[in-house]
Parts: sequence; structure tokens; C-alpha cells
Amino acid sequence: MESKHVLAKVPYHITARPEDVADRILVMGDPDRVKEASKLLEDVKLASGRRGFPVYTGFFNGVRVSVAAHGIGGPSAAIVFEELKMLGAEVIVRLGTCGGLKREIILGSVIVPVGAAYERGGTIGMYVGNTCYPAVPDLDLTLAFERRFRMDGFRVFRGLVASSDAFHAEEEYSRRWRKLNIIGVEMECATLFTLARLRGFRAAAVLMVIDNLEDGTAMKLDEIRDFEEKALKTALKALTEIK
Repeated sequence: MESKHVLAKVPYHITARPEDVADRILVMGDPDRVKEASKLLEDVKLASGRRGFPVYTGFFNGVRVSVAAHGIGGPSAAIVFEELKMLGAEVIVRLGTCGGLKREIILGSVIVPVGAAYERGGTIGMYVGNTCYPAVPDLDLTLAFERRFRMDGFRVFRGLVASSDAFHAEEEYSRRWRKLNIIGVEMECATLFTLARLRGFRAAAVLMVIDNLEDGTAMKLDEIRDFEEKALKTALKALTEIK
């Protein structure tokens, strides 16, 4: 029994040592975006590349940070958040993409979530059972990222998002979410915020609006790449400025 407990506290998918990973980490779903983020770091090293979850560690503005991929959806993301915490993470911030649920949430803007709604069950249900557990980020961290993105010229919306467990089923659910004044939909924030509270690390998120489910508009691939590049620089700047 004791050996099983010890094994449960050792990362299984991220093959890095604690000294290979910084205590402040920017996470993203897309491994390719993580690779692009790593190019913005100095003295960067690949800490782990197993199972499609690359983790790079380096320096940005003289501060040691890591960038990591968490894959798509709650189950995948929960593995990464848990294992990053095992490796010493104190701050985990998600820079992801999302769909706007209100017409005014224009393409190229960002949403800073102050909470994430989710349907009962799924990954979070495995952690909290039937409890209606609030999925909310760290307030100070959230405001710090919002402030930096505004200072760097982004159009920022603050509000509630919905974390979906099924990408191709979101359109039907989005009608109900809009009535609840939820302004965006993505797939991992609720898991991140819940685990942050349960495991004792600070978490926040910034979401890039690349499409809008209400008016059917979407950014082109080259537009998304330019948007991501600017957002990555600002997110890394914010990550290195926090106390």
C-alpha cells in the first residue's frame, strides 16, 4: 500500500526532475505553440518530451520559467497539472484559444476568465463527486495578467467561460451557456482552476478568441499565428512580473 502511495506522487508522463522545471509555468494545449514559446526563452532546455507533453525551461527577462503542453480536454490537462505540481510548480497559467459566445466578443480579443462553468461529471467529477465545486482562478494572478494584456494593447473581456468536454458538441450547449451570460467556451480552465484549489498552487488563464459561435466568424490560420506570437510575448512578460 505504501509503495502505491509513493508511485502516485511521482510523475509518470512528464519525465523531468524537479530541478528541470521552473516554479512558474505557462501551459498551452498545442505542443507546436509550446515549441514556438520556447524560442522566446534564453538558455532554454527540453525538460521532457514524452507522450506529446513537451516541457521547456529557460529564462525570459532574466526570470526562470517553463512552458508546457497539456493536450486537449480535462483528462489530458489534469495529468499535466498534477505532474507539474509534483515537480514543484507554484504558478500555472493557461494561454489558450476559445470561442466567443457573445457577438461583442470580437475575434482577436482575449478573455480573462474569473470562473469556469462545467457540466457535472467528467474529470472534475472524479475529484469532487457531486459537490458543485467552484472553479475559480487566483484573483491577484488574474488581475495581473489582465493588466499586462491591457497595457500591451489587447482588447480584453473579463467574465465567465464554459469548459467543454466535447469539442464537436459545443454548438448545441452554447445556446444555453449564452443565456447564463457565459462569454466564451474552451476545454481546460475548469480543470485547472479546480486542481489549483485542491492541490495548492496558483492558477489563472488568458484565452485568445479565434472564433465566435454566435455569428459564425473565425480567424484564418495566418491571423491566428500572428495573434499567438503577440499573446505569447505578453503572457511570458506577465508571468515574469508576478510576485
